Amino acid sequence: MGIAKKRLQTALDGNVEKMLNQQVQLEDQSSQFYLSFASWCEREGYVKSAEFLYDHAEEERQHMLKFFKYINAVGGHALAAEITTVPHEFESLRQIFELVLEHEVKVTKAINEIVDCCFQAKDFSTFQFLQWFVAEQREEEETARTILDAFDLIGEDSPQGLWLIDQEIGRIGQQSEEDPSAEA
Repeated sequence: MGIAKKRLQTALDGNVEKMLNQQVQLEDQSSQFYLSFASWCEREGYVKSAEFLYDHAEEERQHMLKFFKYINAVGGHALAAEITTVPHEFESLRQIFELVLEHEVKVTKAINEIVDCCFQAKDFSTFQFLQWFVAEQREEEETARTILDAFDLIGEDSPQGLWLIDQEIGRIGQQSEEDPSAEA
């Protein structure tokens, strides 16, 4: 059992710390969603989509750890996320990527709320830390929209169309991995 010690002085605003811990939970939830999506895709034979989503599950886990480590580094107390219910069955590949976009928009809004709180609290250190996430979320939303555009452009009414969409998702995933600005 560890020795209880007094919390050291920190400039981290209490509201900012609370919001950062909520973001830890949201990033962990993102990782779990992506894992569930990937499993469904793999089971349904969408190999490239599954790879894309497994990679994103790990990326979201890394985002969660960035927040976790930052909170502790600046004298706060990072809290492990609660396990939440994650859906496991989906109607279609399109539905998965619609859910991806919906979730990424939710994450973007949460990041923006933290940025606003930091600005109001004059916590410019955390504000600066969050700028990477602001840019990352723009990229995540853009990627999800690009994938959904593929459904409309290629068409999903035939097995061949779905196969081509799956291949395109793999290509989009490769592009984002090769992008030097795409840091985990």
